[in-house]
Amino acid sequence: MSKHSSEADVAFIQALAELLNKNDLTELSVKREYGEADSLDVRVVKQANIVTTAMAAPAAMHYAPAPAGAAPVAAAAPAAPEDPSQHAGAVASPMVGTCYLSAEPGSAPFVTVGSTVTEGQTVLIIEAMKTMNHIPAPRAGTVKRILVTDGHAVEYGAPLMIIE
Repeated sequence: MSKHSSEADVAFIQALAELLNKNDLTELSVKREYGEADSLDVRVVKQANIVTTAMAAPAAMHYAPAPAGAAPVAAAAPAAPEDPSQHAGAVASPMVGTCYLSAEPGSAPFVTVGSTVTEGQTVLIIEAMKTMNHIPAPRAGTVKRILVTDGHAVEYGAPLMIIE
């Protein structure tokens, strides 16, 4: 923690919070050096809003009485939605930045759903701090799903696509 406790530090932290909101980020960490053995470590985190959805009541159903002596039948549990980040073929983002699916606006995307890729082939670009980082396919396979949108922000560890 810094030995400096000034309005400049407060303004710096407020500017970081504004940067976080402006760029639609959820976390930002910065270390500000003042000199030897004196620094300010700042971590600004925006908590995601928890959204709950109500399910509509099912339409009225008519049931026939079960025959005498019949064993009760367990209702099938609804399938849980698949979490793409847990998929074995998920390609995770190695950094926070802006995702681009093609080399430049208007050009063909690096890959599309159904494309066959080789290990090391560029599948997309993530721009971070004005640097274009080519993201390679971690394995050979077929692109099953693309989970990001061109030009949108991605978080560290977020699933980008599924390659099987």
